Amino acid sequence: MYFAVIINQMTDKNILLKAYASMCTSKRMAEIYDENRQICKYVHSTSRGHEAIQLAVGMQLRECDFLSPYYRDESILLGMGIEPYELMLQLLSKKDDPFSGGRSYYGHPSLKKKGFPKIPHQSSATGMQAIPATGMAHGIQYLESMNLLSTNEKPVVVCSLGDGSVTEGEVSEAFQMAVLKMLPVIYLVQDNEWAISAYKAEMRAMDAYEFAAGFKGMKRIRVNGSDFPECYRKFGDALEFVRTKRKPVLIHASVPLLGHHTSGVRNEWYRDDFSSHEEDDPIPKLRKILTDIGVGEDELLKIQSDGILKAEESFNRAVNAEDPDPESIYLHEFAPATVTEETGIREPQGREPVVMVDAGLYAVNEIMKKHPEAILYGQDVGKRLGGVFREAATLAQKYGDNRVFNTPIQEAYIVGSTAGMSAVGVKPIVEIQFADYAWAGINQLVVELSKSCYLSMGKYPVSSVIRIPCGAYGSGGPYHSDCIESSVLPVRGIKVAFPSNAADMKGLMKSAFYDPNPVIMFEHKGLYWSKVPGTELAKCPEPDEDYIIPFGKGRVFQKASKDKTDNGESVAVITYGMGIHWAVNASKNFPGCIEIIDLRTLYPMDDELVYETVSKHGKCIVITEEKTLNSFAESLAGRISKNCFKFLDAPVEVIGSVNVPAVPLNTGLEKEMLPGPEKTAKVMENLLKW
Repeated sequence: MYFAVIINQMTDKNILLKAYASMCTSKRMAEIYDENRQICKYVHSTSRGHEAIQLAVGMQLRECDFLSPYYRDESILLGMGIEPYELMLQLLSKKDDPFSGGRSYYGHPSLKKKGFPKIPHQSSATGMQAIPATGMAHGIQYLESMNLLSTNEKPVVVCSLGDGSVTEGEVSEAFQMAVLKMLPVIYLVQDNEWAISAYKAEMRAMDAYEFAAGFKGMKRIRVNGSDFPECYRKFGDALEFVRTKRKPVLIHASVPLLGHHTSGVRNEWYRDDFSSHEEDDPIPKLRKILTDIGVGEDELLKIQSDGILKAEESFNRAVNAEDPDPESIYLHEFAPATVTEETGIREPQGREPVVMVDAGLYAVNEIMKKHPEAILYGQDVGKRLGGVFREAATLAQKYGDNRVFNTPIQEAYIVGSTAGMSAVGVKPIVEIQFADYAWAGINQLVVELSKSCYLSMGKYPVSSVIRIPCGAYGSGGPYHSDCIESSVLPVRGIKVAFPSNAADMKGLMKSAFYDPNPVIMFEHKGLYWSKVPGTELAKCPEPDEDYIIPFGKGRVFQKASKDKTDNGESVAVITYGMGIHWAVNASKNFPGCIEIIDLRTLYPMDDELVYETVSKHGKCIVITEEKTLNSFAESLAGRISKNCFKFLDAPVEVIGSVNVPAVPLNTGLEKEMLPGPEKTAKVMENLLKW
């Protein structure tokens, strides 16, 4: 009677037969990989033991849905209709791997294909995918509220996690936002009791179902993850709940682990419970159900043999497939930039100078007015305060709380959610309140955002603008005064801007928004209001609405005179941000002798302008506010020395802050730490004597 009820709920036995066929294929795939360990040399995991819950998920997702799987979810992909051959191309890191072109591990899909749910890039960092996935749901909710969805269906985001990963703090950030905003997301937690060699008793005081009770509003479901009919029914119920109620659900599925953790960490090294897990194998369980409802032995054997044959033929084809062309390694660091020329009017007639913070505000206002897909969020940017520097003042009042809103103190969510937002078509502008607090978001920046375009072969670039106020601004002290560009610049796949004045602030903000890649805007707090002595030039007439600056295009901020240059009495200064203003004020001691280049963007950088300018003057100073040791400025000085060697008349000088761990609070100590115009002038004087 039980089975008859289940079959009726699932329409007919064809669903069970389809699941059984996929299980047979999946099992044989795992066996083939183990039998061919020298061929399957790249580290991989399989779904052995997890097949029932995974197939129940994959078989019920729609094209409108989004999926963030984890590395053991091959059966979800099989259930969706991905062919074993396609999976094996990734397993063997082949050229035609449809997900990453041979760049990423097995079970790390990124899919944008008609007829299938969308799968943005996700990492191997356990639990990290929870934030981008929640960002997808957050973005879908926003698009629904604005009637901007491209479908009349109700998309659902499914985020799959291993139970061990739920102890990650970033998973808690994701859960918190899901219940705070009531987002359409299902967290599927597959609990096989192990996290590599750590057993559940060593890792947690409670399982994910119990843990989720602390997140008010999260619907929770327990399921026997090895029982396919139960999994299919309960996951279907959860899907229907989220499609209609638009609220989050956590499904805790208990499953056996029948394979190795990965091919690199084999179960015989640390486990003695394998036989007890085998008792819960979902394949014989489903086979018995099929037998009980009248499916004959011959039909079951035929399904099994067909599944085995499919796996074996697919593997043989994949082994013989082409490897990637080595030259392809250079493709897709970035999606192509849309802004390639400086356009618009930088200094419209009749406009009064504005401070830099207002120029940024005006840029964001114009963006939001023109683009309903643009949103702004971060700590304290909402209507009550409009940013701790008033950099978002009035925006929430103009555009509403669903477009400009406060987040909890969750830098990881602020940064990582932009990957999910971008994947569903939202264009986020977010803010980290102080550069000193950015470290909590660096994990998401490096692991998720920076690699998405590259590892998805261009399918999922992350379009996001991350604003980071930085720099000393008058006794801000530690945790409110640092510059951190040297820590970000080595990360490939991210663009970095650092404006020194209001006009560049507006032009670069527009460019950052239209760029299809992740952009960090470092914004010096000491320049925001031009209250720091000597920063009056940070104020400029506001450029017109069409003004935009391409990344990788520096600017001659101040020219040296031709006479001084021709006589060898000139120095090139290469700098950005506050360094521009220190250089300008120091140069007043040496009229006509100092040419100042404002980099404006640090990556990409205008190499041509830098090398051309240094070669013309023969002497060079690189100025930064960061501590100089191991800094971007030192790296740049080294590149200048190499590329301009035959033109240099003196060593390239680097000026930066004193190499101590933090910016002191005391005003006198802060002054001693920073370069400032006086120290800069001394270096200029010494270099001019060469």
